[in-house]
Amino acid sequence: MTSIKEEGEDGDTASTPSSPENVYRDPDDGKQRFLLELEFVQCLANPTYIHYLAQNRYFEDEAFIGYLKYLQYWQQPEYIKYIMYPHCLYFLELLQNANFRNAMAHPGNKELAHRQQFYFWKNYRNNRLKHILPRPLPEPIAAPPASAPPQPPVQPVPPAPATTIAVTATPTPALSPMQYAIPHGSALAKNDMRTSGVDRRKRKKDG
Repeated sequence: MTSIKEEGEDGDTASTPSSPENVYRDPDDGKQRFLLELEFVQCLANPTYIHYLAQNRYFEDEAFIGYLKYLQYWQQPEYIKYIMYPHCLYFLELLQNANFRNAMAHPGNKELAHRQQFYFWKNYRNNRLKHILPRPLPEPIAAPPASAPPQPPVQPVPPAPATTIAVTATPTPALSPMQYAIPHGSALAKNDMRTSGVDRRKRKKDG
């Protein structure tokens, strides 16, 4: 009995499908699958590619929606280090929402997502530096000076009275026309018409 039971148990264990011999294994230890899923996830960083998937009704397939949920393992730290385009993880999270999947079928929404992505790349460095660079410390507020004892008010000095000095000018006598010609006390000889005539006569007689 014991031998038959042992043979039956051995036969049951050999026919169970959960044995390690029936488990599928990738021939390259999953390297090819890893690369394919990494490439597909990073393609989701392009809004035009998401628009292509929506136009071809990939988002209406329940199996494809389940595949998008499965790909969320790329958000884990041991896998996220292989991502070169981090926007793909943001769009992968948005694709879990049915409203976003339906909206991306419209060309206008595709252009809007692409435009917002461009603005993010354009202003990312400046916005990042605002949070990284240290901000200047606030200037210390100066303490108010100690209150000095009040000084007595200075009385204004009364102005001195203005003194007027009367200046009397002595009148100078007006000069005659002859005084302008010959000054007073001059050594110039006055010419007389009579004396000049006598001198001429003498010269004629002598001659």
